[in-house]
Amino acid sequence: MSYLARNGVGTTRFPDLRSLLAVASPARSGDELAGLGARTEMERVTAQRTLAEVPLTDFLSDPVVPYEADDVTRLILDSHDETVFAAVSGSSVGEFREWLLSDDTDARALASVSPGLTPEMVAAASKLMRNSDLITVSRKAEVRTAFRGSIGVPGRLATRLQPNHPTDDPRGIAAAVVDGLLSGCGDAVIGVNPATDSPAATRYLLELLDEVISRYAIPTQSCVLCHVTTTIELIERGAPVDLVFQSVAGTQRANESFGVSLSMLAEARQAALELDRGTVGRNVMYFETGQGSALSAGANHGVDQQTCEARAYAVARAFDPLLVNSVVGFIGPEYLANGKQVLRAGLEDLFCGKVLGLPMGLDVCYTNHADLDADDLDTMLSVLTLAGAAFVITTPGGDDIMLNYQSASFEDALFLRRVLGLAPTPEFEAWLATLDLIDNAGLPRASASERSQLANVLPAVSAHSSDHTP
Repeated sequence: MSYLARNGVGTTRFPDLRSLLAVASPARSGDELAGLGARTEMERVTAQRTLAEVPLTDFLSDPVVPYEADDVTRLILDSHDETVFAAVSGSSVGEFREWLLSDDTDARALASVSPGLTPEMVAAASKLMRNSDLITVSRKAEVRTAFRGSIGVPGRLATRLQPNHPTDDPRGIAAAVVDGLLSGCGDAVIGVNPATDSPAATRYLLELLDEVISRYAIPTQSCVLCHVTTTIELIERGAPVDLVFQSVAGTQRANESFGVSLSMLAEARQAALELDRGTVGRNVMYFETGQGSALSAGANHGVDQQTCEARAYAVARAFDPLLVNSVVGFIGPEYLANGKQVLRAGLEDLFCGKVLGLPMGLDVCYTNHADLDADDLDTMLSVLTLAGAAFVITTPGGDDIMLNYQSASFEDALFLRRVLGLAPTPEFEAWLATLDLIDNAGLPRASASERSQLANVLPAVSAHSSDHTP
């Protein structure tokens, strides 16, 4: 169906929802690169006004990617819950925005309607919102998951401890793990991006992390972020797998470019569930996404990058994950050019993910050829945490020497918890207390003298790394 937009100088006809959504999007370099965005601010505002009047039901009859050509579209429409959708089914996009922002719409109301919302509906509402609107809704949405720790508890900020090393050197990884733990990081997951997808190297890293977690009864989970097929193979061989990781995108063709299918993800989840390694919950999947991934794979079907990103959350939602994060800023300035665009994208991702029922976190990051710096990162971290991010990714010194990009540091997590009055996950906070690793204010101790006692606190790390090689 087409949409006719009028403004003071003429009319514009949008042939379908896909084109209307693209032109209504806030400016970003990826849409400009693809020739999809608005050519002028007048055109953008006109499209946004038109989008505000579109009935939500149109998104069920006019999919942005054809049903017969895309399994993500089929997943979205076939799993749509018409019963809970009835609460907002008579609304336009603009009226849905007002419902989301209403003081009467609390966390329970958001959760109750979430299964009836499609990613495109939520993405459309976000395009009509200012940053403060996105923060308001994201902050009041609550999504809780659990494995060995509880993610998404109000008043808590979890962290992924990311101890990457360019050669998977166990001593380098071990040093980063200890540094992060003593800074109170790692409660969401201790997650390593391996330098190679070799099953042998991946298994070695899994065993290293499992030994530390098991010996010291740390209430967290490990993950080596290899391809899902490698994880399935390692589970079959008896490796100590906690979480199954996979990058996912919002179209079938984009997922195929990652070498992954929905059936493959279902197989991996079932295999991980059968291991039954959780203690307080059974959420076993970990997904990463990022605006621009479908476009970079030539698999966006003419859909703007933010709507494609929201569709990736439908994939994640289908597998009941423990963690989902957007690596906002990682794909590069070709898709998000500067600090303003990356911040906006992060807020959109957090809003869409949480409204769709996901335990949403962020890798607040940038590549060195983008127009961002450490001050931009500080601002983004503060705003996104204020907006209710379930977790953030942290690295030694804020510099990932394997993936060659800038992210948050362990010290940044301490800053966020201190100034915003947040704590780690309940289970991890209790563990820190048993080792006297938090002070009277509940913050992790991080002085130089305490860091010098690493061997006394976690000797298994250095012992394991010296006895084995990957």
